[in-house]
Amino acid sequence: MKFCNVGGKLLDFHIPKIMGILNMTPDSFFDGGKHNNLNNALDRVGTMLEEGADIIDVGAYSSRPGARVVDFQEELDRLLPIVDAIRKTYPNAVLSIDTFRADVAIEAVKYGAHIINDIGGGNLDEKMFTTIARLGVPYVLMHSKGTPETMQNETAYQDLINDITSDLTKKIEALRSAGVKDIIVDPGFGFAKTLEQNYLLLSRIEELRVLGLPILGAVSRKSMIYKLLNSSPQEALNGTSVLNTILLFKGVEMIRVHDVKEAVEVRKLVMKTRAGEAKRSSYYE
Repeated sequence: MKFCNVGGKLLDFHIPKIMGILNMTPDSFFDGGKHNNLNNALDRVGTMLEEGADIIDVGAYSSRPGARVVDFQEELDRLLPIVDAIRKTYPNAVLSIDTFRADVAIEAVKYGAHIINDIGGGNLDEKMFTTIARLGVPYVLMHSKGTPETMQNETAYQDLINDITSDLTKKIEALRSAGVKDIIVDPGFGFAKTLEQNYLLLSRIEELRVLGLPILGAVSRKSMIYKLLNSSPQEALNGTSVLNTILLFKGVEMIRVHDVKEAVEVRKLVMKTRAGEAKRSSYYE
């Protein structure tokens, strides 16, 4: 599937999409607290759109390991004002909501959100799949195990890639049975995976093509970069660009990033190189 229905318009994945991150949280691992003010958040959205973001992904619940539990009402109180403000200020922006709660998804779509990005992959709310079907919006299905509090203790696999593929396959079948039409898969870098497992996943991510769905790669400033380089999230931009380059060369249809300008530049360079490779191949045929 190379297209996704977003609010009655087709999102074309023949050109990889850039999903810009907006965290409305005080405790996210990289930019926690930077955008809690509504005006600051709206300015950040404007900047990301100017830099070339195709989608804005708004989150109000930090999913970093050990993050504190946020109740339903607090998540809504953080989320809905900025969704409303974005829809009014940037009516053409495509909005994704980073939540694992079905009831939050319902409210966010009422306010004009287009996509639900579920880091729980349906594990954390049994109502999510049927809710997405009823809402009729695209769904990002992420692989993970456990909860944000426990996921780093859930890293045992018989075969990492096969286990991820099997888990996603079962959930895709359940989503299809519920009536969900547009699905994007995210293999879940950093979620219930060790550093070594993250790099194994990166090296073999193209094997997920067997699922027949667009793939989202989300590695931006994650610990798989800064722990390997003995640095910090603030120093992980260069490493992020390197891994996003790898993801795009492996055919991933979407990358989720904190730094939109740099990601757009990576995409432009990769697409130009791939066009050159295609031209060379046709020359020798």
